Amino acid sequence: MQAADTERRFHDQVGSHRGILFKVCNLYGTSHEDREDLAQEILIQLWRSFGAFDGRCAFSTWMYRVALNTAISWLRHDTFRRQHIEPAEEHLLIALPAREADSDKLRLLYDLIEDLDPMQKAMVMLYLDGNSHQEIGEVLGTTASNVSTRMNRIKNEWKQKIGHRPSQEKNHDNL
Repeated sequence: MQAADTERRFHDQVGSHRGILFKVCNLYGTSHEDREDLAQEILIQLWRSFGAFDGRCAFSTWMYRVALNTAISWLRHDTFRRQHIEPAEEHLLIALPAREADSDKLRLLYDLIEDLDPMQKAMVMLYLDGNSHQEIGEVLGTTASNVSTRMNRIKNEWKQKIGHRPSQEKNHDNL
């Protein structure tokens, strides 16, 4: 009876936060098959760790932590995957908007994210999801001030990169 209850709670919690799974898999998976494999690996790690979840942080924070650590580890252990990253447009998390100007801005954002290392990608994803520096630090195991410093560096690098692009792509007010 207790095992069934644990399994039900696991499914309920993961189901309530499945967007986290999709985001992480889309960010680190390079093909449909990779995203499916990564999702399975994350679910296995979440299940193995579920008994250790003690509620000291929100379930979503814990799930992000497990999912991102699993994805980063998965990516590091497959050098082929790192050498053959597909363009970001092939695995966008959300559909591109219909307006051409917005599409261009979104493509630029995904191009910039694609150039980041795995930990920076995680940080930017959490930032774009509206998490505070404190929350990002909790997920990634660092301090809020470290997150703030690293995010400022990323933003400054992006501003420099955008400044070197052709003029039609320079409008970066919304990044």
